[in-house]
Amino acid sequence: MRVHELAKELGVPSKDILAALEEMGLGGRTASSAVPEEAIPRLRASGGKTVPGARPREATVAPLPERRPKKPLEPEDVGSAPSESGDGKVPAGTPVMEPEAEVAPPAEAVPAVGALPTIRVSRGASGQDIAEKTGRTPAEVVKVLLDLGKFVTATQSLDDDTIEVLAHDLGYQAEIVGVEEEEAEEEQVDETRLRPRPPVVTVMGHVDHGKTLLLDTIRKTDVAAREFGGITQHIGAYQVHLDGHEITFIDTPGHEAFTAMRARGSQVTDIVVLVVAADDGVMPQTIEALNHARAAGVPIVVAVNKVDKPEADAERVRRQLVEQGVVPVQWGGDIEFVDVSAKSGTNLDALLETLILQGPARGTILEAYLDRGRGPVATVLVQRGTLHVGDAIVVGTVHGKVRAMFDEWGKKVTAAPPSKPVQIVGLAGVPEAGDEFRVVEDERAARHIGDERGARARAAELVSSRPPGLGELLAMTREGEVSDLNLVVKADAGGNLEALIDAFEKLPQEEVRVRAIHRGVGAITENDVRLALASQAVIIGYNVRPNAEATALAEKEGVDVRLYRVIYEAIDDVRSALSGMLAPEERVVELSSAEVRAIFRVPRLGTVAGCYVTRGTITRGARARLVRDGVIVYDSRIASLRRFKDDVREVAEGFECGIGIENFQDVQEGDVIETYEVREVPRSL
Repeated sequence: MRVHELAKELGVPSKDILAALEEMGLGGRTASSAVPEEAIPRLRASGGKTVPGARPREATVAPLPERRPKKPLEPEDVGSAPSESGDGKVPAGTPVMEPEAEVAPPAEAVPAVGALPTIRVSRGASGQDIAEKTGRTPAEVVKVLLDLGKFVTATQSLDDDTIEVLAHDLGYQAEIVGVEEEEAEEEQVDETRLRPRPPVVTVMGHVDHGKTLLLDTIRKTDVAAREFGGITQHIGAYQVHLDGHEITFIDTPGHEAFTAMRARGSQVTDIVVLVVAADDGVMPQTIEALNHARAAGVPIVVAVNKVDKPEADAERVRRQLVEQGVVPVQWGGDIEFVDVSAKSGTNLDALLETLILQGPARGTILEAYLDRGRGPVATVLVQRGTLHVGDAIVVGTVHGKVRAMFDEWGKKVTAAPPSKPVQIVGLAGVPEAGDEFRVVEDERAARHIGDERGARARAAELVSSRPPGLGELLAMTREGEVSDLNLVVKADAGGNLEALIDAFEKLPQEEVRVRAIHRGVGAITENDVRLALASQAVIIGYNVRPNAEATALAEKEGVDVRLYRVIYEAIDDVRSALSGMLAPEERVVELSSAEVRAIFRVPRLGTVAGCYVTRGTITRGARARLVRDGVIVYDSRIASLRRFKDDVREVAEGFECGIGIENFQDVQEGDVIETYEVREVPRSL
């Protein structure tokens, strides 16, 4: 646990935690340093303030002043207090009480995290940006940063942890967002001009439960056969028609490595179809998909697939989902269940009829990749308004003009109404999957917004890749912190890139960790190789290849370039690389033992133990320890080894010998001399 994390938990500024650690003799840390495990219980017990047993500090609440006893005024004081009549006199004998001493109000307490007002801060913001949002001066903010051990200027970009700690110490809770999210403002929409749109339906579930085949049967296509490894590795978007109604379907991958893609699918949808195989039942990714749908707050329809199999048990699926809080309508719940067979097409019409609805609109990038002939290509889902060819758009840090649009059949279209999934061509770069797009006035405005966002995004990236300062390096050395495996990751599409990074980050990160110093969509270039060379990184290419110049440079400089077509292989190789970076485990292996039966004093050699080898082979120069009554008395080496009068290199089990222990003379009869070696055993994650 880091200092700033504990400060948030206790609702105190980080500087209080740092001061308490200083009192405990554990100073020299910053807000991003780890809190020693032994100090956490004491800090929690003290509320992050003065630690019991440590040097006392000033009280944070002013003590109450001592109250004086109330007493009637003496006769000579009569008349000094005002009367009710307003003449300033008090009748004789009327007891008048002295005024009570004023009680000093307690010092203002730092509110708990949940009670703090929230400010939206873009990633890579500077101290000056924080000052503007909190109503402070840049000098005040820099002073707080200095108290936190951060020696930065007011205009220097800050990392996410520092922004959160700084905001907390200023009395705010920071919500760190992308530059485009910070700029986003709710548009004023004329509700009278909105028209009903087709529903957006996301199909989710465990791997190999028939999600893609279900859509294939509806669309009469075969997407699964074109996927490497037999799994869906991109988000697909399709539109079907039923009795004059249109329904937009989004297919999401089921493998655990594609968690982020499934989450994005649930966030852009109106309804989630949870596909569960009747022969397998509820599986881990089924529960994960269910959680994504619940987090998105959208209706759920359960499609129990493969009901035509002999081993199918649809009732078992219902019972398992009831345990997860999903109760069928037929059992008194509110979730529709439809038994279907994607292979035979059974009950698909009933499933489609269940999905007809109307809802609000918005726009999101579902997937993006770099096409050799067409350049950057993005699959977008239009959710508000209509997108036209020729529109100037901005997506995250990428701008462009829609030069062409294609529907799910590859046919050119000139306009895309709400809920229409299309591919667009004309962007200046490959946008991030999940980014929202918006149409702006003209291409010049789009370029200005994109360039401004790009500059801020680069500043944020520089902060995240900035090497630690001297103080942080010392703290990392003292705390034995992790070493990094640097990676340059390139993929064919934004969704696949996101899935790879997410999978790498889920690997154990305790002693060694993955650090993606650069990520991008498209072929591996010379710049990627130069970056990997400078940072001693490994290049991971997923469904992409290096160009000729990059290949030649990598071979010349010895840069490791790994290319993959299936995500499992990339994850396994990175896990193996991390295992190779782990410090080996030292294991003591006992080799032999000898019993001391006599003691001899030899000139120039000192004490020599006459021994009988009871196990293994005694070797001269081997590491040895002397054991007396079960206790290790001394640990050294075999300095001399003799058979009769001859020096020998080793003595086998069952023979007698004379043993001299290096720098030790106090050998006694009955002692046991054991030899051993320390072997390094490789470890794995």
